[in-house]
Amino acid sequence: MSERIDVLIIGAGPAGVAAGIGARREGAEKVVVLERDWDLGGILQQCIHPGFGLRTFKEELTGPEYMHRFIQQAHEAGVEFRTNTMVFQIDTSNDPSVLSGHLPFAGEAKTPHVKGERAIHGEGVTVWTMNKERGIEALNPSSIVLTMGCRERPLGAIRIPGARPAGIYTAGTAQRFVNMEGYMPGKRAVILGSGDIGLIMARRMIWEGAEVEGVYEVMSWPGGLRRNIAQCLDDYGIPFHLRTTVTKIHGQDRLEGVTVAEVDDHMTPIKGTERYVECDTLLLAIGLIPENELSRMAGVDIHPVTGGPVVNDLLQTSNPAIFAAGNVVIVYDLVDNVSDEGLIAGANAAKFAMGKIPADAKRIPVKGGENVRLYSPQFVTGEADSTIFMRVTHPIEQACKVFASADGEEIYSQRLRYARPGEMNEVRIKAEKVKANPNISSITIDIQPV
Repeated sequence: MSERIDVLIIGAGPAGVAAGIGARREGAEKVVVLERDWDLGGILQQCIHPGFGLRTFKEELTGPEYMHRFIQQAHEAGVEFRTNTMVFQIDTSNDPSVLSGHLPFAGEAKTPHVKGERAIHGEGVTVWTMNKERGIEALNPSSIVLTMGCRERPLGAIRIPGARPAGIYTAGTAQRFVNMEGYMPGKRAVILGSGDIGLIMARRMIWEGAEVEGVYEVMSWPGGLRRNIAQCLDDYGIPFHLRTTVTKIHGQDRLEGVTVAEVDDHMTPIKGTERYVECDTLLLAIGLIPENELSRMAGVDIHPVTGGPVVNDLLQTSNPAIFAAGNVVIVYDLVDNVSDEGLIAGANAAKFAMGKIPADAKRIPVKGGENVRLYSPQFVTGEADSTIFMRVTHPIEQACKVFASADGEEIYSQRLRYARPGEMNEVRIKAEKVKANPNISSITIDIQPV
């Protein structure tokens, strides 16, 4: 049996719950959020440390407290949640047999994007789900919001020589063990990478009585927020080593230690700088990757640098019926930005379902300047004021200017004290600036020292 839904949201983390609120506020009647876990909240369930909500709620909250407020708003707004529900197929073909209940098999040819008149209302999309109580279902939403979040980069991504003994975890896995399951991963830890979860787990391990031998970062600058460097490492005397990485893992059944070495400008270990560090736990904080198996399955365009869907400022993907928001698009450092983006995506998905957003909205390409590593969105429509988020390629530790120019004419600028890769920067573009020049061919964003 198939079920008609106005707006279907996949993932009940910060972006997904906010998207449900945004869709209901915009007037969508049946808004359903699917979550594969047993509870709502996504990664914030295990983030029991404070520091959330300073911008949104003007007070410091833990991750669960932050999510509880949004979940409560969603319930009051009439959003329907379905937990323990796995999406295993998204079909965007125009084949009527799909809509009538034909279960697509892996490897079957599918039309990559919805075509024709049916695409205007999202009629060509079928989402297949499985749930222990409900069984296998085919859902036919008028629009979809992808909010699956991101996952951690695994050890295999950096190919460190040695065995793979017990005691090696991603920082997020260790965080779940300690904060939700009540298990300690070890007593003597090394942190590889300086992502925010790794920094927070360094402090958490100290709190639980473990020793942290040090944090090792291959780059010459931190990967996480400066406030986490100060609060999680400096305050507890945890050594922080830049331009240093793990080059070998020791141990068979259980991790016994690692070899670390300094690296040169080409990230190659420098001979003679190797040293052995005894530890029983290695936590990996080597980067986050947008969770985009379903995005690829849906046939939306994926950006080669961000790893997330290509979107416009309405958070609309290359399939006009599919929207995306939060860490599934680009990995943010503040949850407030994720929630804000979820609200926008949900509202626009509702507008699309009601026929208020054209399938062929104007798409002005956004280009990154020489100091921009990645950014999102990649297109501007001019339908509403928009914010473009970006990260710089390298630290600029002096006064600088973030700006946007339309065909060489500056349309936004702001002075900054510095710009660092671990912290997002923003460009805000007024719709009136875009509409004032209907012939804009592209918008360039950059950050330059002043």
